[in-house]
Amino acid sequence: MLFEDTYRTIEKPVEGIFRDRGSKFLAYAYPINNETELKSILSQLKNEHPKANHHCWALRLTIDRSIFRINDDGEPAGTAGKPILNTLLSRDLTNLVVVVVRYFGGTLLGVPGLINAYKLATEDALSKAVIVEKTVNDIYTIEFDYLQMNDVMRIIKDDDLIILSQEFDNNCVIRLSIRKSRVNQTVSKFEKLTGVKMKFLTS
Repeated sequence: MLFEDTYRTIEKPVEGIFRDRGSKFLAYAYPINNETELKSILSQLKNEHPKANHHCWALRLTIDRSIFRINDDGEPAGTAGKPILNTLLSRDLTNLVVVVVRYFGGTLLGVPGLINAYKLATEDALSKAVIVEKTVNDIYTIEFDYLQMNDVMRIIKDDDLIILSQEFDNNCVIRLSIRKSRVNQTVSKFEKLTGVKMKFLTS
């Protein structure tokens, strides 16, 4: 296989908490597929915690884990977003965001104390998460004549493809999700069927 086509993420949102000298650090982890989802997550948490002092976060995206962003939201540089991100790195998770909401308890924790608090709050949330392995898939549509239904369905079954939508009329259209590492072999099977048209939509 030339590239990895699986990644690890969390199944559903989870929460964690860490307390230190009166300060409360509430960690919220969410699986996401793109950066635009972050905006609504942040505004939802700011509505839920209007009196919190900081909403710090880190996100990682993409299969090669190349996209990441951090935000210290007013905490000393490197004391919040980075320890959250490092926890995601050490657990090899991607396509997720962790927001840690901090209520200041009156006692300054210092740089090591903050780094520790953001890290442990994140770890507490992730320790409750169900980790799932997902594959990176390409989406195709295939068009074919109703008479070829059996041949088409056989390939779908043999190659374990996911049907996203289907319309059956005289002319049939199926939208499929094909695992990236298997695309070539699957496409060549469909190409052997006369009159079957395949179109790549998106990955």
